[in-house]
Formats: sequence, C-alpha cells, structure tokens
Amino acid sequence: MVSKLRFIEAGAANRYRKTFKNRFLYNGNICNPSTGLITLTTIARRLVDDTLMYSESISAVRWTDVVDADVVFISLNTFNARRGYQIADALRAGQVATDLAGGDRQVAAAEAATSVRPLVVLGGMHATLNYPEAVTHADYVLLGDGDESIVEFIEALQADAAASQLPLADGGWPAAGAPVRIPGLAWLQAASSDGTGGADDAGAAGGAGGAGGTGGASPNTVVYQTAERPQPLDIETIPDRSLVYDYARMAKKYDTLWPQVHASRGCPSNCDYCCVIAHFGRRQRTRSPEVVVEDIRQAIAFHNRSWPPRLSRAVWLTDDNFAQDREWAISVLEAIAASELNWPITVQARWELGMDDEMLTLMKQANFFEVSLGIEFIDDASFQRYHKRCTRENIERAIANIQAHGIGVRGLFILGSDEDRPGVGERLGQFILDNRIHGCLIQSMFFVPGTPVYEQNKERLLHQDWDLYNGNVVHWPANMTPAQLQQEMIAASRKAYSLRRLGHSLLHSRGIFKALAIGETIWHAHLRKTWRQQLPALQAYEIKCSIRPQAEAISPGY
Repeated sequence: MVSKLRFIEAGAANRYRKTFKNRFLYNGNICNPSTGLITLTTIARRLVDDTLMYSESISAVRWTDVVDADVVFISLNTFNARRGYQIADALRAGQVATDLAGGDRQVAAAEAATSVRPLVVLGGMHATLNYPEAVTHADYVLLGDGDESIVEFIEALQADAAASQLPLADGGWPAAGAPVRIPGLAWLQAASSDGTGGADDAGAAGGAGGAGGTGGASPNTVVYQTAERPQPLDIETIPDRSLVYDYARMAKKYDTLWPQVHASRGCPSNCDYCCVIAHFGRRQRTRSPEVVVEDIRQAIAFHNRSWPPRLSRAVWLTDDNFAQDREWAISVLEAIAASELNWPITVQARWELGMDDEMLTLMKQANFFEVSLGIEFIDDASFQRYHKRCTRENIERAIANIQAHGIGVRGLFILGSDEDRPGVGERLGQFILDNRIHGCLIQSMFFVPGTPVYEQNKERLLHQDWDLYNGNVVHWPANMTPAQLQQEMIAASRKAYSLRRLGHSLLHSRGIFKALAIGETIWHAHLRKTWRQQLPALQAYEIKCSIRPQAEAISPGY
C-alpha cells in the first residue's frame, strides 16, 4: 500500500540558510517554492493522506521524515539538477545520513529502521528535457507537466502493491511486482545479451547507452520511454501552500517571499533559447478567470500578516506570455478588476501588449503596477538570429505606451548573443536609463538541454556544472572572451543600479517603486560581487583553451 509520499524541491547552490539578509535580499539564500510542485503535491494529497512537500528554497529537509516514505518525488530545473541528483542517489543508496545529513544519528537510525528504501521519481523541466541523464539517478522520470501523469502513476503503484504485496525486495519497489507503464514515463533498464532492454510495450530511447543527454546511461543499460503524453488541458488545481513544510511561517515572516500564481502555461513563440516552449509546449493553456481570482485571493491570505505591515505588497503572475490569448486575458483582467483584491500585480508579457491600449487600460483598473517585458536584446540582428519576432523600435514604442498608461516596465535582458561585442554592457545600461525602465534582470545566454540554442552550441560550452546554468556565463561568445562577457554584465548592472539612480527613485518614484529600488539595488550589488568572484575561473578557461576554438566540454561526472 502506498501510504506516504514526499515531494522535494532541490535547492540551488544558494539554497536556504538562515541569515539576516533574507529579510531584504531575494534569491540570495531564500526564494519562493515552486508553484508547479506545490500543485502536484496538492493533487497527490487527494490520493494519499500523508503527503508533504519540502522546498530547500525556504527550509532544510527533515530527512527522518523522508527516508521511510513509499515514494519521493524530486523536481529539477537545470540550475538545481546536481543537488537533486545528490538527494536521489543518497535515497536510493540508503546513505542519506552520511551523504546529506552530515552523519546525523537520528537520520541514521531512521534509515536503519526502514526495511525498504523509497521509490525515487524525478520530474521537472531539466529531468524532462534531459531524461537520458536523469534516469541514471532515479527509478522513474515523469516527463512533462505532471497534473495527470502523477495521478496515473500513484494509482498504478497502488494497484501493483495490492496485486503483488509490494514492496518485497531489498532493492525497493522496482525489483518486484509489475513495472509501472503509463504514457510520459522514462526509466533505465539493464541491457539484454543482444544490446537491447527486452522491455515490454515501451520504446528504447536510443539503444544501449542511452539517447544523447549528458552523463547518460552506461553501455550495459538502455533508456526506455513510453508513449508521449499530451500536455494536460485541465490546470485548474489551486495549490495548497500549507502542504509545504514551514512555508506558512516563512511567508508571513519574510517580505522577500511574494504571492505567486500561474494563470496559464505555454507559449506559441519560437525563441531558440527558451526552455518554456520545449517543456510546456507551444500552445497556451489557460485557467478560468474565476480560478485565477480565487488563487490570487488564497495566495494573498497565505502571505499577508496583520503586524507589522508588509513593506512589499505585490502578487506575481508567473505566466511567460500573459497577453497571448487576448480574449482570455481580457476576461481575467475584468474578473480581477471586479473582485475585491487590492494588492498590486505584476506579470510577464511580450512587447505586443504595449500596443494594446484597451488591455493596458484594463490592467491599470485591475491594479497591475508593472509589466515584465521579455526584451532580451537591444539590436535587431540578435532578434533575427534567435527567432524573436520584434525590433528595437517595437520594444521602445511598447515601453513608452505602457508607461503612458501609468504602468511600470521591468526589462528582462540576455547578454552573450553572437551579435554582442565589447561595450554592449554600457549600451544596455544606457538603454535602460533612456527608456526609464525601473527594474531589470540581466543574465548571460541560457543553455538549457533540449533547447535549440543548447543543441547548436554544445561545443562552445565551458563546462556542464549545472549549478551555474542560471544566467551565469557558461559559453564562449562569438566576439569576446567569457571573462569579457562577464565584465559586460557587471557594467550593465552598475549603470542601471547606480547610487545616483537610487537617489532619484527615492525622490521621484511611487511608493512600491521606492521599495523595489532599494531591494534591487542591494540585489544587483550582490550579483555583481558574485560575478566578480567568478572572473578568475572564467579567465582560467581562457588560458586552458588558449585561442578561442571549441571550448572543451567538461563532464561534471554525475
């Protein structure tokens, strides 16, 4: 019988630790748990009462509570994949006490008292897009959105347990009983004498040794994948945030944790560097306006406190392209405007939103204070190279029109395009100032396995240390060295977040923008410090590679 489930959001290199900086520095050592994983935990809770989620973004994991679970689900993005693999490997080897808990005696005792290890299941964006690697660390990998597959997976386990009295063998669940075979599943299997896995109705994803990916299967194993599963259309589940260990306390304690709600998933665009399209699909799937409003209401209640009042009161709609389905977006805005919700809202959208006066007027009425525009580049050549349908003129007109409606603009930028040259950081900083963009995210080109830009540039990657695949420089640019690109990021951040600009914001900006200016100036100072610390390693790659040819791809060995 499946009676205990645990979900874990693996922490990134900067996972949670207790520090005073958490009160004013987001994503230093604290950040919001994954809304997607909370949603899956909520769905699983309907099937198994003893279900709980841990997020290393806000707390340490109580390993004594995990080692005796029947199934442990671990969510991976690229930047936290290494930590996720470490957790999965320790659970499967029965070495949590030594590998994760520093030899803690209580954890060791709990492991010793557990006759069968948990079944370990990986999922999330990185596990889906790079499953030949992920299967080497798990019993199963759930591919794509898990809203439907997790139900079928748990039900299949429950059916197997009833039929064969699982778990039976020392190795845990996979060694006995009928294997789980549902659409959207991958696993690793020993190869037969003819080099195949001899599996049932599943297909080998590339023969012995696995199918591509990084750090994949050994020559004696085969990676198998069942039939592809269509992305779920019903995404109406409202996540029960109370199912995340210690989240209720942390959300009320720290103003750096914001209410987050997703109103839709997916994007029909075709940008080469975007992992959203690769994972969530090119069709935008939406939630009903009533559910979006109720989710926002619950998220606000979960984070709000009576005293002391929060310094930042804002809701983040985490959609990647909110305004793509115009009719639906308008219905959501009308529902929010008609509700009694009074917290300011921010959302991400493409530049086309800035040309839609009707929608911008509705957004203002619905208390949207900001739009995060995925601008990425500031030159038309880069837009064309990476298949982003816009021009610099489009972007600047959209920014001006959004601001004319009384809504602020946050810019999301990428440096490291093959069109970028020395001086691009200064030019980007000036673009931010000239267009009165009040806040920005500046990152190096993203290389997520499974995206076109990753596949096309593998030979230019400096390493495969996934911890650094979160906007840091990890490739050799076309027209400068890696260290030069890092310096350009520092230059852009320094210009956009100068003390002079902070003073201007404190004197002239509206209330919420004053708070954001203070917080983000501190955050960018932290980023610049981190980037400067990485410079020696980048310079070492330059020495190693000497002349710019193909930078050696260094396997991380996991």
